[in-house]
Amino acid sequence: GARTAYVQYQARGLSSVRVIPATKRPTSTPVKESSSSVHASEVAEESHIPSASSSPAVAAFGGELGSRNGNAENHDLSGSLFNPDEGYLQGSHWSTSFQGMATQPFESRISELLMAPVTESDIEIKPDGLLYLPEIKYRRILNRAFGPGGWGLVPRGAHSVSGRTLSREYALVCLGRFISQARGEQDFFDESGLATATEGCKSNALVRCCKDLGVASELWDPAFITQFKAKRCVEEWVTHAVKGSKKRMWRLKERQWDYPWAK
Repeated sequence: GARTAYVQYQARGLSSVRVIPATKRPTSTPVKESSSSVHASEVAEESHIPSASSSPAVAAFGGELGSRNGNAENHDLSGSLFNPDEGYLQGSHWSTSFQGMATQPFESRISELLMAPVTESDIEIKPDGLLYLPEIKYRRILNRAFGPGGWGLVPRGAHSVSGRTLSREYALVCLGRFISQARGEQDFFDESGLATATEGCKSNALVRCCKDLGVASELWDPAFITQFKAKRCVEEWVTHAVKGSKKRMWRLKERQWDYPWAK
């Protein structure tokens, strides 16, 4: 369940800044650093969750981790990315607020920038035929419309995991107003890729939130998708250079196949 998944990620030993409200901070005293000063069982007791070592699912999962790093209980888990008691989740106004939602339209200049027709040369296509705009393009559009610092993504909860998919809920806030909320997701293959996966979650949530602002809305329009593919894309049979397997895949007409795929 969710609690087991949380403990699994605690066992991974990810590090993050843990914000503690000023009222709950202990009196500053010298602390002797130790690589094994915090154990999984201690963190579990502090967070009122089962110890990682007491969960059969985590024990099975910990085999790979233990083989690489010794005993999984020796990891410092106090700053885990997946700690539900993260300070910003407790004290942030925007972690739950819908302030400014649907109060009034943005000024004409902003609306025109957000809803401008998508530049076709910016559009990419995945091998399965899905059209998309690179996430950096969305950031540039928001920066032109609101200015750097005039918008931001606010986490609305801790990370969660389902199988090999990491996800997290984010809210888009522009000029102090709640705009949209969406869950971003990103696949990962092992613990070494979790930092990249967390960034992928954020970018995926941003793209989804921007739909409510009309950014690149053509990419969800079936008529536009059909026309764009007919004009600028091609679907071909290609062969994998190593495995020898064949597959039908899409590409832009001005691009060539990259290794290991070849026509």
